[in-house]
Amino acid sequence: MNETTMSHDVLITTAFLSPGDGVDALLRGSGLTTRHEPNLAALPEGDRRALLAPTRAIIAGTQPLTANDLAMAPNLQIVVRTGVGYDSVDVAAATDQGVPVCITAGANRQAVAEHVFALMLSLARRVPENIANLAAGSWQQLTGRELRGATLGVLGLGSIGKAVAMIAAGFGMNVIAYDPYFDNAFASAHNIARAELDDVLAQADFVTLHLFLDDSTRNLINAERLRLMKNDAILVNTARGGIVDEEAVVDAVRAGVIGGAALDVFEQEPLPADSALLHTPGILATTHIAGATREARGESGRMAAANVISVLAGGDAQFIVNPAYREDVA
Repeated sequence: MNETTMSHDVLITTAFLSPGDGVDALLRGSGLTTRHEPNLAALPEGDRRALLAPTRAIIAGTQPLTANDLAMAPNLQIVVRTGVGYDSVDVAAATDQGVPVCITAGANRQAVAEHVFALMLSLARRVPENIANLAAGSWQQLTGRELRGATLGVLGLGSIGKAVAMIAAGFGMNVIAYDPYFDNAFASAHNIARAELDDVLAQADFVTLHLFLDDSTRNLINAERLRLMKNDAILVNTARGGIVDEEAVVDAVRAGVIGGAALDVFEQEPLPADSALLHTPGILATTHIAGATREARGESGRMAAANVISVLAGGDAQFIVNPAYREDVA
């Protein structure tokens, strides 16, 4: 790859965006040139440097965007993650470089909330087990459980946690929630009881995680906290893999400490084929698809493109996660 041949304004690493799609057309229609490279992290350093050197904006997927990568992009003015998680971006390095890191807040709220219930219902009604039995020629009518009347514990009552709570109400579930920045007005309006973290774990029949991953939440759900849960409770994680101690979850399900776990996110992605998470009855795993709907991805891409277009035209960035970047610019 010859650095002198590289000429683009926007580098797009999000895997579900592609040349010629609606987002690409929106950017090009605004006079910007684009380059798609979903495997940026796998490229040799020289090739990454060639791609990043002319880049003025990055629309980023879930692959890492390191301090070294950012340093290779001296013309960079904005990074936008097509999603709400930003732990894959070295935000501190971006801040030091005077670059805003943004998210597409709210774009996948409904998609993720619906997937929570797809996972929850799958385990509650023992759907994977039933499918496996039927494929093996065994006609068994396994006894499941209903959501109505059950208690749902929501850890993280932000945008997605609120959407989950509202769907839960439609199922007739009782909702309790923990959030360090608890929205009392929303909770009161939607009959959600406030509780401390450990109390939510102890009282809930289903626990769903909607917290950001940072130093305060890494391995938050560990062996000790899993032991607080009911022995038939189901844990659902569509937030970030690092919030859960995966080895502890495997041990807890195998030992009957909890009833099961449904995970859409993992500490290492892609999840290795020999992971115990894939070979433990009672654990259901999906490939980080909670936000992967046509609607959510379309909205996320449009929001990212709009943010990039605005900033490169001299406007303000939206949904910034590192407002301190302005101090470094100054």
